[in-house]
Parts: sequence; structure tokens; C-alpha cells
Amino acid sequence: MFGHKDAQYLGEGFSKCVTLTSLNLNLRGNSIGENGAKYLGEGISKCVNLTSFNLDLSCNGIGENGAKYLGEGISKCVTLTSLNLNLSDNRVKENGAKYLGEGISKCVTLTSLDLNLWGNSIGENGAKYLGEEISKCVTLTSFNLDLRYSNIGENGAKYLGEGISKCVTLTSFNLYLRGNSIGDNGNRRLNSLVMKAKRLILL
Repeated sequence: MFGHKDAQYLGEGFSKCVTLTSLNLNLRGNSIGENGAKYLGEGISKCVNLTSFNLDLSCNGIGENGAKYLGEGISKCVTLTSLNLNLSDNRVKENGAKYLGEGISKCVTLTSLDLNLWGNSIGENGAKYLGEEISKCVTLTSFNLDLRYSNIGENGAKYLGEGISKCVTLTSFNLYLRGNSIGDNGNRRLNSLVMKAKRLILL
């Protein structure tokens, strides 16, 4: 199994690839933990010419701190136009969602974002943080967000809607919220707030 030391070697390796423009990394179902996420974040931060980045760290136990390290690394990739980040089932929680949102919002040229935080219990505060930070991504045209089983509730749905409604350049938007107990009121409020998005799918 791929652990945090392996992640360190990997991060040190691609940190030297300073002309790299596209990076695809799938470490799904390993045990890198927060230390491994730190090493990867440090490596990613050196890849300042990245325009496309796909990272699957689902089921790796990175926790809130691991999400922080990754967010800090991603924030340095200011030329990114496409980001696909799968951190499902990682105990990211509300602070982790905040750190990730803060990092992503620094990618000012981002046009495509695919963010999977399924099963991370980010709660309504985590949804609020995400909504606030995503609202700063003013160049987004495509956004896929998976928050299934994240305990965001009705208020969390409202906060997300408020943030997404500010992304006025969106032409494609897919939002997955199954298992969040947002109720009819949450659905109505969310739908009314994201009417500026050209396409909306709630699953």
C-alpha cells in the first residue's frame, strides 16, 4: 500500500518538473494520511505552470490538515484552468472544506472545476465556506460538485446557493446532494438562488 513516505518521494519528484502543464495522479484507496497530503501539496506548489490537474485521493484518511496542505499547494497554481479533485471519504470536515475553498479561489483563471467531497461530514459551516470561496471563481464555466452524505442540511444548501449564484459565467453545473436532509425548503431556496446558472442538475 502507498503510504506517506511514498507520497513524499512522489511529491519531491514532480516538484522538479517546473515546466509541467498537465498532471494526472490517482492514489485512490491508499493510506497517505495528512503527512502524505502535505508532501504532495508541497510538490504541487512548485508546479507553477500547471493548467490541468486531476487528483484522486479518495479513501486516504488525509483529514482536515491534509486538506489544508493540499489547498495551500493548489493556491500556488495560479495558471490552472481545469481542476478535478476527488477527496471523497477522507474525514475532511468543515475546516478542511474551508481550506480547500480558500486554495481553489486563488486559481483566478479556473474555468472547469470538478470537486468531490462525498462522505466528508463538512456540515452547514463547511458548505458556507465553500459557497463563499467558490463565489470568487468568476471565470468558471463548468462546475461539478459532489457533496452526497455531507450533513449540510437546509442552511448549508442555502449557503451553497448564495455562493454559486455569483458565478455568472457558468454554463454547466451539476450538484449532487443526496443524503443531506435539505428538505423541500432547502431545495426551493437552492433552486431560486442558482437561477443564474444555465443548467442545473440536483441529484
